[in-house]
Amino acid sequence: MSDFLQGKTIVITGAARRVGAHVARTLHAHGANIVVHYRGSDGDAQTLRADLERARAGSVALAQADLVDTAALAHIAHTAIERFGRIDALINNASSFYPTPVAKASERDWDELIGSNLKGPFFLAQACAPHLRASRGCIVNIVDIYGERPLKLHPIYSMAKAGLIMMTKSLARELAPEVRVNAIAPGTILWPERELGDELKTSIIERTPQRRSGSPDDIARTMLFLIRDADYITGQSYNVDGGLVGS
Repeated sequence: MSDFLQGKTIVITGAARRVGAHVARTLHAHGANIVVHYRGSDGDAQTLRADLERARAGSVALAQADLVDTAALAHIAHTAIERFGRIDALINNASSFYPTPVAKASERDWDELIGSNLKGPFFLAQACAPHLRASRGCIVNIVDIYGERPLKLHPIYSMAKAGLIMMTKSLARELAPEVRVNAIAPGTILWPERELGDELKTSIIERTPQRRSGSPDDIARTMLFLIRDADYITGQSYNVDGGLVGS
């Protein structure tokens, strides 16, 4: 196993559960210190920290914040610097997802979906940028295949993820050459916690050339590659979707 991540600090938003927690476990196993951001999943965050620190004491810090509250975002960067003295990678993983049919969408829906999926990641990147420049680090944004081709009944979410794809390209130019910025666009990795319905799930799988869902490990391995191995790649978005977008 490479020791490239030994002593490096990685900030992961929405890291207490689901794909974020799996990515945290993978990068921690490769030697990284992890700042676990969460909003309301305090119990899950505490459990994850306890699990990881059984393997390596003092290697995990927790940072609670609502990404929609931009005033709270500096706290996440401050937690990383106060605890570990550096930031080597920022993973904007946290996301809100739910339907917003045009006839029923509200301004509150707009603020939540744009705030968590686009506004929060931008201003957190801004807060972390000086530290990432100092370490010649990177940012990886978790976008979505539906940022390229919209998901029916989810216009605000789709627009937010499209914006995050453009943010990836823009920041790759703005923060170069010290900081690389890339994105991962998952397909069907874990079904959303809000029920999509069996008919829609079946339709998605049937349109996927691999004819199956992916796993959080598919995202974690891609993340490891972009952070550890891809030092001449920036401004790119990688679909990890079993071929769904290209089919």
